[in-house]
Amino acid sequence: MERINRTFVTEFLLLGLSGYPRLEIIFFVLILVMYLVILFGNSVLIIASIFDSHLHTPMYFFLSNLSFLDICYTTTSIPSTLVSFLSKKKTISFMGCATQMFLGFAMGSTECLLLGMMAFDRYVAICNPLRYPIIMNKTVYVLMASGSWLSGGINSVVQTALAMQLPFCGNNVINHFSCEILAVLKLACADISLNVITMVVSNMAFLVLPLLVIFFSYLFILYTILRMNSAKGRRKAFSTCSAHLTVVIIFYGTIFFMYAKPKSKDPLDKLQATDKLISMFYGVVTPMLNPIIYSLRNKDVKAAVRNLLNPKPSPQ
Repeated sequence: MERINRTFVTEFLLLGLSGYPRLEIIFFVLILVMYLVILFGNSVLIIASIFDSHLHTPMYFFLSNLSFLDICYTTTSIPSTLVSFLSKKKTISFMGCATQMFLGFAMGSTECLLLGMMAFDRYVAICNPLRYPIIMNKTVYVLMASGSWLSGGINSVVQTALAMQLPFCGNNVINHFSCEILAVLKLACADISLNVITMVVSNMAFLVLPLLVIFFSYLFILYTILRMNSAKGRRKAFSTCSAHLTVVIIFYGTIFFMYAKPKSKDPLDKLQATDKLISMFYGVVTPMLNPIIYSLRNKDVKAAVRNLLNPKPSPQ
């Protein structure tokens, strides 16, 4: 009987903004424009960091990884969301849901670690500038980035496997735009204690620990900056950190607001439309803002992007 229950659900229905046809059209246009901006902005940053020799540093290597991650993260869900806005069929296959969950969870976990790595890089650059080239050599920062991707992937494999092996006894309506893991777990007709425990451990490792690294890194950075005698040096140090700090505040602020606020007891409550829109903000607006923030707040990036978009003619 358990085997029958496990194979009963072959597809899921994604509610999204069902029941709000006018909003679906509006959000289709908005999200399409945002997605194109994400693809363009992050692609330009990646290309600039590859071809501009001034950006061949650990900070911009991490930034290019973050841009590539944002492209991958949004591509896992946005195209299918756009299609669902215009289509009456809002279903996704069981395997399609598992794939979307894995990719989304892997990208989110990796981004948390990368933001922590970027904070550590700024700490070494500002607090130990003379030892910076030794501590953050190419082998080290490549291993740091590779470790982030590998850890995020392993974490996602564990969480996705535990979620999708649960029995789903007929209820296949996901009150979300995509196969978000918490929304899927609500449909399981079995004990999810193991899933909850592993997610708590995962959140400690991939949310709390990187946040602690970021917090203490900036604590030491602030202490070092305040001890600088030169006002110009203080401004330069602040400017190198402001973009990253802004991205961290938006990223973590949205996550905590999304998951810390009280939830409605009714799984199909219309009031949860707000939660879904916040989730969309996290999934679309944040990746769109990242290249804009780094371009506006960083002179090196602005110069590299300007040279890329308006290349100077070579001298005859």
